[in-house]
Amino acid sequence: MELEEVWMLISRTLLYYLCIVVVFRLMGKREVGELSILDIVVFIMIAEIGVLTIEDLELFFGYALIPIAVLLIIQRLTAWISLKSPLFRKWFEGKPAIIISQGKIDEYAMKKNRFNFDDLLQQLRENGTASIKDVAYAILEPSGNLSIIEKKDADVSQNKINGLVLPLIVDGRIQEKALEQLEKDEQWLMKQLRKRGFEHAKQISFCSIDVNDEWYIDQKDEIT
Repeated sequence: MELEEVWMLISRTLLYYLCIVVVFRLMGKREVGELSILDIVVFIMIAEIGVLTIEDLELFFGYALIPIAVLLIIQRLTAWISLKSPLFRKWFEGKPAIIISQGKIDEYAMKKNRFNFDDLLQQLRENGTASIKDVAYAILEPSGNLSIIEKKDADVSQNKINGLVLPLIVDGRIQEKALEQLEKDEQWLMKQLRKRGFEHAKQISFCSIDVNDEWYIDQKDEIT
């Protein structure tokens, strides 16, 4: 390899490195463990495109920028759709699965998510939890991480919430299944909202109730 080719290889590597860093920054700040399947696919494809173009010095430098730009647009578009559509978000990114609820293991949920007892025990150890009997709730997140709430941190006595937090309103939409789980109806929910100063569900970005009957309400476009 001639000296000129070496310098060209170095310069292309640096330039693609800067381009990919900029693209990743434009995709938004997310930890590696929180990346969705869509994010991972885009990241892998961008990395592969960059490597292939760097290796082939005969290719025009801008040759790889077009597919990288297209992938960036795809990622931003799917992120926007995911933000607006719970159904799209659930289908593409998955949803949390409750592995342990109120101290009881859900073997069906484990089998459905291909999550075995070795995985469960490993994540319990990593969390510093001594035994399964100490767990009130264990929720398998879409990222693959297990969120663990120990019995000492949660009141599991006589509540109808199958999980730590139950979303009642998401992006202005009432969650009918959540109300069914509580054995309540929309009229009850609206009465509770009016007590808290809200007349319409569309005013609310997110509303939830937890196992201790504590409410959290975030108003849409609230000025902070």
